[in-house]
Amino acid sequence: MRKANVVYKAYTQTQPSLLPPDLNEMIPEDHLVRVVNRVVDAIDIDPLEAKYKGGGTSSYHPRMMLKVVTYAYTEKVFGSRRIAKGLRENVNFIWLAGGNQPDFRTINRFRGDVMKGEVREVFTGVLELLVEEGYVKLENYFACASTAGTSVDGTKVGADANLHKVVWAKKTEKYKARLREKINQLLDEIERVNEAEEAEYGDEDLEEMGGKGGIDAERLKAKVAELNERLRQQPENKPLRKAVKTLQEDHLPRLEKYEQQEKTLQGRSSYSKTDPDASSMRMKEDRGAEKPWPRPAYNTQIGTEGQFVVGYSLHQRAGDPGCFIPHMEQQQWPHGKKPRRTSGDAAYGSEENYAYLEQHQVENYLKYNTFYQETHPPRNLERRQKASFRSENFPYDPEQDTFTCPAQHPLTYRETRSYRTDNGYLSERRHYECDHCLDCPLKPQCTKAKGNRRIQVSFKLREYRQRARENLLSERGIALRQQRCIEPESVFGNIKQNMGFRKFHPRGLEKVETEWGLVCIAHNIRKLAAI
Repeated sequence: MRKANVVYKAYTQTQPSLLPPDLNEMIPEDHLVRVVNRVVDAIDIDPLEAKYKGGGTSSYHPRMMLKVVTYAYTEKVFGSRRIAKGLRENVNFIWLAGGNQPDFRTINRFRGDVMKGEVREVFTGVLELLVEEGYVKLENYFACASTAGTSVDGTKVGADANLHKVVWAKKTEKYKARLREKINQLLDEIERVNEAEEAEYGDEDLEEMGGKGGIDAERLKAKVAELNERLRQQPENKPLRKAVKTLQEDHLPRLEKYEQQEKTLQGRSSYSKTDPDASSMRMKEDRGAEKPWPRPAYNTQIGTEGQFVVGYSLHQRAGDPGCFIPHMEQQQWPHGKKPRRTSGDAAYGSEENYAYLEQHQVENYLKYNTFYQETHPPRNLERRQKASFRSENFPYDPEQDTFTCPAQHPLTYRETRSYRTDNGYLSERRHYECDHCLDCPLKPQCTKAKGNRRIQVSFKLREYRQRARENLLSERGIALRQQRCIEPESVFGNIKQNMGFRKFHPRGLEKVETEWGLVCIAHNIRKLAAI
């Protein structure tokens, strides 16, 4: 029953309007959608417009499409069908698109084809705008003596791929070796019936099979063709017919499959069958699980300043050390500048990364894996004794070129070996060995090896680490280390938690890289709107 003193506002759904509603008046002045609109209007989109060939029917304007896709990512809308739904129902999308309603196929085509290869240009345009408006001070970032500096970090983001359909390099290599052994045994059995060939070749295989080398699919195809020709001349030879059938219908297809898998792996340890560009990696969110299962994913890297993303990259390898140089090389720094100093966690403190910074005259603030132990000596006596057996704590005598172990026995020089990284960097390590380990009472604490204690040392790396240590312990280095904890980690937290981006939606390296660029652009605009 309605109370007499209650008054309601007028509510009539069918009330006609003299003038249609103005969408512009329905959106607050400080709304995020207006920031997206202003930013995209201010940047140069010539690279996107160059993708349109012209002719035929009219196309949706690339600036409008870029606004729509960027705003969708800032609002945690990643699916093309959801974006198309917003263009039909959401007043912010409708206002931003000017009433245009491209369908999900058009949105997918723009995001996957038009923006492919050009997303970094768009990202750089947004970064330049942030510089011009003073939100990112590249002068301080690259050259200032304040605490500003490049901070680099990485995280794994899941791929749109089946968790259990993974090809592992070790298994492929093992299965291929077994198959080649079976092929060799079968071919040897075939050749035993041909005395003439046995007399000519002896214990070696035929030339077309690579002599004493391995068998590949092309050589096996040639051999099968030769055996088929022989079978036509000996139609009653049942063992030969059975062997040819086994080779042709079983061994050859399997060998081709393993070779194709090795080609797809390209040196990686694994790949997903549903997204061959994705590699299996252990995710941070799985830490602490009883049986953490590697998932198909990509390794994303970012560089930040003021919690704005100023550089990004995408990698197929799980380890961060080898990603640093490719990450730096991929960046398009505004006005061609490069940072003067860069900081990062211990994962990046490798010799090749230090050499890269020295070559490009960038101050070295990358931590290394033993930095914490060196700056925080253990207070516990047992831990101090255990630390004394680490090779980096062995005293070195440059005149004798020997290291001394805790038992006061010398480790003498044995040899120098060269090592080449995946990026092509060549380093040298000197190997030292102790000759007094067999009767040493400290051996169980020193090494688990059956023989003597051996260590390998790169004196160049030691020199780089010493410089890094001095920089990291300086006043600026301490400030940079404090700042690094809140720089990229906060950005990744915003992207994963606030934006809800925990998994890539397209498949394939190029499309995934485009989406990661869009995510970084969306983060920067969200940060700008918050400021």
